[in-house]
Amino acid sequence: MENNIIEKLKNANLTGRGGAGFPTGLKWELVKNAKGEKKYVICNGSEGEPNVFKDGFILEHYPEEVIDGIVLAMDTVGADSAYLFLNHDYFEKMEANLKKIIADKPIILFKKTYGYIAGEETVICNIIEGKRVEPRPRPPFISDKGLFQSPTLMNNVETFYYASKINKGEYSNTRFYSVNGDVSNPGVYELSKDLAIEQVLKETDNFPEFDFIAQVGGGAVGEILKKDELNKPATGAGSITIYDLATLDAYGLMEKWANFLLNGNCDKCVPCREGLYRIKEMVQKKKINKEDIERIFNDLEKASFCALGRGSATPFRGLINKIDLS
Repeated sequence: MENNIIEKLKNANLTGRGGAGFPTGLKWELVKNAKGEKKYVICNGSEGEPNVFKDGFILEHYPEEVIDGIVLAMDTVGADSAYLFLNHDYFEKMEANLKKIIADKPIILFKKTYGYIAGEETVICNIIEGKRVEPRPRPPFISDKGLFQSPTLMNNVETFYYASKINKGEYSNTRFYSVNGDVSNPGVYELSKDLAIEQVLKETDNFPEFDFIAQVGGGAVGEILKKDELNKPATGAGSITIYDLATLDAYGLMEKWANFLLNGNCDKCVPCREGLYRIKEMVQKKKINKEDIERIFNDLEKASFCALGRGSATPFRGLINKIDLS
């Protein structure tokens, strides 16, 4: 069964749905083949980025499939126990129901009590171990040395859901999209993963008639796209947020991003900590020097310790370069 499900995952071309998009079959295979006396599986349900809420929808409507996917992963890689790591809101809302479904299975519910950085895989390992909330150097990767220095498989909620569906022969090349913002029909939709962003908006009756921009992949570090740039699939966590240009407060939006990222990082590295602070200063003063801020963006991308810092320049650069801030 173990080799069979890994081949099924590979044949389905399932990739991680938490943002990074790593091939799921390969990840399971790496942990299965890793050497270690103990192995662990972690389901990442930390989902803490603004305007991303599809994992919460899945946990509410399809918890049995998620748990089935976790158990399947444990059997496949040889793990004795697993953790379902949930953000605070999901834990409070779904704890009772999830415990009923888990029953006597060796799956531990764990409540996230920290900010955005707590969704990073090595940070999750540190939190469960009771260590400082900060990312670890990589390599080693968690597939070799993760939780308690043991081989660890970590995927997000949607990935485990689809692993279960693939194992049952019920997968049809779909993914979940969180659609929100200045739209008529906000919500979570399951559609083909190969649809262009424009098609997703049209199929859900959410394509605006007014001039707009879209933030795709996440509500903090997602890419900013103009309406003529939507002929490609959604990336990252599959969120699509629409902003009406006629009513958009660009500086207010950027300040919201800066506050979220500043509050959600670990303060471990200077480029991220100081760079985001300088970005916030410029945004609050509504005086952005493009050369100065581009230098900060480059520092963030090249010198930040983890993906939070490296990806944080993306929305600011996109908004500054694609709309008139005057």
